[in-house]
Amino acid sequence: MRIGVDIMGSDHGPAVPIKGAVLASKELPEGVRLVLLGDEVAIRAGLQAEGAVEADFDIIPSRDDITMGDHATKALAAKPESSIAMGFKLMKQGALDAFASTGNTGAMLVGSVMVLKPLPGVQRPCITSIMPKADGRFGLMVDVGANADCKPEVLFQFGLLGSLFAQHVYSIESPKVGLLSIGEEEKKGNALTLAAHALMKGTDRFNFIGNVEGRDLFLDKADVVVCDGFTGNVVLKALEAFHDLVKKRGGDDPFLDRFDYQNYGGTPVLGVDGTVMIGHGISNAGTIKNMLLLTRQVVESKLHERIHEAFEQPA
Repeated sequence: MRIGVDIMGSDHGPAVPIKGAVLASKELPEGVRLVLLGDEVAIRAGLQAEGAVEADFDIIPSRDDITMGDHATKALAAKPESSIAMGFKLMKQGALDAFASTGNTGAMLVGSVMVLKPLPGVQRPCITSIMPKADGRFGLMVDVGANADCKPEVLFQFGLLGSLFAQHVYSIESPKVGLLSIGEEEKKGNALTLAAHALMKGTDRFNFIGNVEGRDLFLDKADVVVCDGFTGNVVLKALEAFHDLVKKRGGDDPFLDRFDYQNYGGTPVLGVDGTVMIGHGISNAGTIKNMLLLTRQVVESKLHERIHEAFEQPA
C-alpha cells in the first residue's frame, strides 16, 4: 500500500506534516509506504531533523504549491506541479492507493471530483465528522461542508454513504441513520427535509430511523446523522468553538476531550473513485499521524469499492 502525503498544505509549514508522517511510519505495518509530496529540500531536511531514515520514504518533488488563499478550481489547472495536483495525478495513474492532505479543502474536493470522478450513480461526494456519544461510542455527521445546497435525492445518498462508512470502517453493525430536522415528527422540517424523509422512509438500503433533533446528536439515537453541508458545517464549527471556549475557561472532562478533532485526524471524501483524506490545516503532528493511520484503515476496508457495489444496485 502506498499513501501519498501532502507536505505543503499545513498552516504550520512542512515541518509538522513531516513529523506526522514519521510518527505514522512507526505505527504502520510493513508493506505500507508513505510517499511525501512537496519541496524536496524541505522534506529531506525535515526527515533528518526527525532522525528518520530517508530510504523509508518516497519523495515526490513539487513546486508552485497551492495555498489556502488560492481559488480551488483554478489552482489545480494553474499549478500542475503543486503537491495537491501531483497527488491526484499519481492517484489517477494508480501509483498511489490513497492521498491525504491538510491543505486547501476546496482544491482537494475539486481534485476528487474532477480528477478521480464520482463513482457511477453518486450525485454529490461528501465529507463527514465524528460525533462523540455520551455512552463512550461515537457516530458520524454527513455532510459537513462539501455541499451547501442539496436536493432530497442527495440527502438520501448521504444516508447510504454514511451508513457504508460507519459499517465498513468503524464496524458499526446496521448503522442507525437519522435525518437532522427541527422535530422528530415526520411532518416537521423544511421543504428539503420533508422531501428527503419521504424518500428515506421505508428504504431497505440503510437503517433509517426517522428525524433526529440537535439535542440527539450525542445520544445513541442515531449512528449517522444526515444533513446538507451548510447545516453540518455550522454545527461542526459551533461544536469546535464551544470545545475551545470551555477548555480556555478551565473545563476538564473526558467527554469534552472527545470533541477535539485532533483525536481523529481527517475524513475521507465519500463517493469518489479512490481514497482521498482531508484534514484540518491547523493539525498538529499527532493529528496528521492519526489521519494517516485512518487512511490505511479506509484503504483496507475497500470502502470505495463497497460504495461502488452499493450504488450498482437498483434504487
